[in-house]
Amino acid sequence: MASLKEVKNRINSVKSTRQITSAMKMVASAKLHKAQGQIENMYPYQQKLNEILTNFLGTDVTVESPYTETRPVARVAIAVFSSNSSLCGAFNSNVVKMLERTLEEYSSLGKKNILLYPVGKKVEEAVKKLGYTPQGSYQAMADKPTYTEAYQLAEQLMALYAEKAVDRVVLIYHHFKSMGSQVLLKENYLPLDLGQMAMQVAMHPDKKDMAAYNNDYIVEPSVGELIAELLPKVLCQKIFTVLEDSNASEHAARMLAMQAATDNANELIQDLTLQYNKTRQQAITNELLDIIGGSLR
Repeated sequence: MASLKEVKNRINSVKSTRQITSAMKMVASAKLHKAQGQIENMYPYQQKLNEILTNFLGTDVTVESPYTETRPVARVAIAVFSSNSSLCGAFNSNVVKMLERTLEEYSSLGKKNILLYPVGKKVEEAVKKLGYTPQGSYQAMADKPTYTEAYQLAEQLMALYAEKAVDRVVLIYHHFKSMGSQVLLKENYLPLDLGQMAMQVAMHPDKKDMAAYNNDYIVEPSVGELIAELLPKVLCQKIFTVLEDSNASEHAARMLAMQAATDNANELIQDLTLQYNKTRQQAITNELLDIIGGSLR
């Protein structure tokens, strides 16, 4: 059995760790509150942008855009979003596992025909371990998402597809649903599926209120030209939304992980305190028995 000093040191060590995990939980909670506010402010803009686009697509206009062209897949680009730091549960490991499954799916193309764009230090390290060369470093935007950096990444991906350097662009990221739920998604970014976009807008909970408005727009110079200008904005906004989603999911996952660690520390302190009291009581009892035994001689 461990000595009283050893148990006491263990209790003090766990208490120190509990202070750290509790502080990290509060920091993650503050960051999550800020990120959640940014997402809530951005979603109405994105939803309205998609609604305008789908309203125009509901007309008889023919859309000619390099971003909607479907081709046989001979080369693919994959953008993966993770965090720069750890201590956020299975957040990063799940992203890496999804990436590995996706790479197996496209393994027939060969490594030279798979371009990886890792956003975040953890997935960038994983890409290198898997034997791939990252197409740049995007660690800065993982911590503090900005529209400018998202726009630059979106432009790179759109240029690759428009120039037919790749035939598909895939996104892997966590979607922030709530504080306790972050869903790992794999989506096709390009070619743009306008039918699926229209379906998402139609299923939006605010769609009934939107239907009350008259969407009979007068467009200059033409609907086709406006859609051609609108599509890149929608695609850039999508990357920024993914960045915000991943960032909020990271903070939520870290907050939950630190809460679980703090709870485990509290339970361990209780167990160690009980062990300490039992050991101390046993030591006192042994001393009393020695004293009593000595007095009877």
